[in-house]
Amino acid sequence: MKIGFDNEKYLKIQSQHIKDRIAKFGNKLYLEFGGKLFDDFHASRVLPGFMPDSKLKMLMQLSDEAEIIIVISAEDIEKNKIRGDLGITYDMDVIRLMSEFSQRNLYVSSVVITQYNGQPAADIFKTRLDKYNIKTYFHYNIEGYPANIALIDSDEGYGKNDYIETTRPLIVVTAPGPGSGKMATCLSQLYHDNKRGIKAGYAKFETFPVWNLPLKHPVNLAYEAATADLNDVNMIDPFHLEAYGETTVNYNRDIEIFPVLNAIFEGIYGYNPYKSPTDMGVNMAGYCIVDDEVCRKASNMEIIRRFYAAQGRLANDGNNENEVYKIGLIMNQAKITTDDRAVTVAAKKRGMETGAPAAAIELEDGTIITSKTSDLLGASAALLLNALKHLAGIDHDVHLISSSAIEPIQELKVKYLYGKNPRLHTDEVLVALALASNTDKNAAKAILQLPKLKGCQVHTTVMLSEVDTKIFKKLGVEFTSEPVKKKGLFPPANKLGVNY
Repeated sequence: MKIGFDNEKYLKIQSQHIKDRIAKFGNKLYLEFGGKLFDDFHASRVLPGFMPDSKLKMLMQLSDEAEIIIVISAEDIEKNKIRGDLGITYDMDVIRLMSEFSQRNLYVSSVVITQYNGQPAADIFKTRLDKYNIKTYFHYNIEGYPANIALIDSDEGYGKNDYIETTRPLIVVTAPGPGSGKMATCLSQLYHDNKRGIKAGYAKFETFPVWNLPLKHPVNLAYEAATADLNDVNMIDPFHLEAYGETTVNYNRDIEIFPVLNAIFEGIYGYNPYKSPTDMGVNMAGYCIVDDEVCRKASNMEIIRRFYAAQGRLANDGNNENEVYKIGLIMNQAKITTDDRAVTVAAKKRGMETGAPAAAIELEDGTIITSKTSDLLGASAALLLNALKHLAGIDHDVHLISSSAIEPIQELKVKYLYGKNPRLHTDEVLVALALASNTDKNAAKAILQLPKLKGCQVHTTVMLSEVDTKIFKKLGVEFTSEPVKKKGLFPPANKLGVNY
């Protein structure tokens, strides 16, 4: 894959910039880590060359003086919000994050449940955390937030929140995903620390939007698409423009909360060390883009991927019409359509030709392989075999798995497990391929090609089953699907009034 981002340069200059910011505040700094500390697949998709664990590597350099607070919204716990890239709920991801941090000798001191209003699911989650001996704190909704500054900056606002006990000079505040309340947690702590005579500082490490890229740069538009369900909007930072005469990009929540932060800092120090939301940030990603065109193309593909994902949620009886509509508008701003994704066109063409569900994959060298549903295999399972044969240099007409090996599996699925679909899914075909590799050289050669599928693009003309979704994720395949459960079942997206 073409590289558009210099990860080594990023690690070097980003680490130093964070250290410089810590030094400015002396003994105690709350550092809000936006995005994901590791497994930051969004960043790696829109900035090819960015490693998903880059931020984690930087943090490990500061492990002796840092502790981690994980923030999760009670509302997200209550509605079982899913982390899309991993397919697990936010509360499960908190448990996973604690384990991952511990394995890297990073100290997780506590979990904060924000937007708490007595939600039963949040109480159950706290009980679970108690069993892990993890300190848990509650932060509450504040009426009129973030506009009601007088209430927020008072004992009835931030003052009602639990005070989080910390012991180290650097407190990293992170979360499973956006909208969890990280900044509010930091500001609440500044308020409580000040009442205790502690002059703490705050800084923000948010990869997106990239402040020194244009407002409508595809990298920044891709961030808007990724957070469309939160109604985040990228904006020109008016405070920075007024203070410095320089145009920079931030997003609405940081701009809206800046007057609150300003009031809190003035209460602590008598002045605000930051003149704008952009000043709060420490993001150096924009300085590490080495091929702008590569990053633009990758970001446009990410916007399309987000659009299809939102359409899929809507097809599954979702209530996210606004999200689909917003991403459609972002696509219009980026001047792209779904046809700009080569595998989308190829899969739909194959589906039209065969009159059956079809799939397509774009390999690393740009080669596109297609497949269709057959009596033996689903389109996704057939696609895997077709792609592996191509990568292994095996003729397309060669059968890696004999029909005599597939038919007993079909009989098991239908006759004994009472399934309705006899066709093999991706997991079943991979197991069958693994068994065949014991006696068949072609099958053995094909299975060795599986790592080459990582990062490849896939599109299917019908929505994937849960099984196929999980297999593609495990293989590192970036996939999209038409929002169709069965042929013709779901109406086209332009029913919302936007053409794609």
